[in-house]
Amino acid sequence: MHNETTIHHDARGEVMEPAISPRAIRMGRPPQRWFHHIVLLTAGTMTLARGETLLPVHGPALVFLPPSEGESAAIAAGAQGYLIGVSQEIIGEAIGDHAESPSLRLFSSGLSITDDLDNTHRNEIEPLFQGFISELFEEGRASRMVASAYARLILMAAWRLFGADERSAAAASGTGPILQRFRQLVEANFRKHWSIGDYASELGISTDRLHAICRRTLSHPPVELVHDRLVQEAKLRLERGARSVQDISDSLGFRDPANFSHFFKRKTGVSPAKYRALAASATGAASIPMSSGYYEWP
Repeated sequence: MHNETTIHHDARGEVMEPAISPRAIRMGRPPQRWFHHIVLLTAGTMTLARGETLLPVHGPALVFLPPSEGESAAIAAGAQGYLIGVSQEIIGEAIGDHAESPSLRLFSSGLSITDDLDNTHRNEIEPLFQGFISELFEEGRASRMVASAYARLILMAAWRLFGADERSAAAASGTGPILQRFRQLVEANFRKHWSIGDYASELGISTDRLHAICRRTLSHPPVELVHDRLVQEAKLRLERGARSVQDISDSLGFRDPANFSHFFKRKTGVSPAKYRALAASATGAASIPMSSGYYEWP
């Protein structure tokens, strides 16, 4: 079990009690710069500030916020609700490798707001926020496993509330189901380093047809899409965790760290150690694409 100090590196939670004056919550700054935040506003109003954009929110409402530098929320007097935040590591654990995982990953990368939350949905979601926050602060708890489980339930509830329906131009063309299934297979097996033939066989189509569909619809061959997912995961772990390069290499299915370093440098132009150093510096982050720069599949 993680102690309070450790879990609070990866999760935060707050009950927003009614106050007689407005107050501000800053989310897009260290140590929560890379956190995903979810706000359940049960009553009152708040205003989100994302750069120069101001977004008023009227409760009861649910707001899902991906990582964004400088983001803040102005909570009006009398407003109440809950705020939780989780690191990329926990959001990754919450998403996992399941049939819904590709859709959840896409959902978690964007801003979602609903300010017409009905009582049925509120009654479903509010106990999850309460449980998550209790896990963080009640003596003798602070389990990362439990926090991840609550995060998964909240993420699933939010995804369903916002319309668990992933649409794309590819779906209209008739290749959408194949691409969606391919994406699900990649999500479940990219750490196993399946060949493109393995994916095609599981899909029940030829390798040539899979290649043609990916090139025509996504402008990239399937092997590049698989490698891109592997690079994305490596970037996330290098940016937002303290695990060694060898641990990351092992967890991603490489036979040894040298093989992982060669693959990563070939794809990004820098070694894993150099990438981690660049990601940690503001000037470095501006000079090389970070983990958010990956292909968006349908």
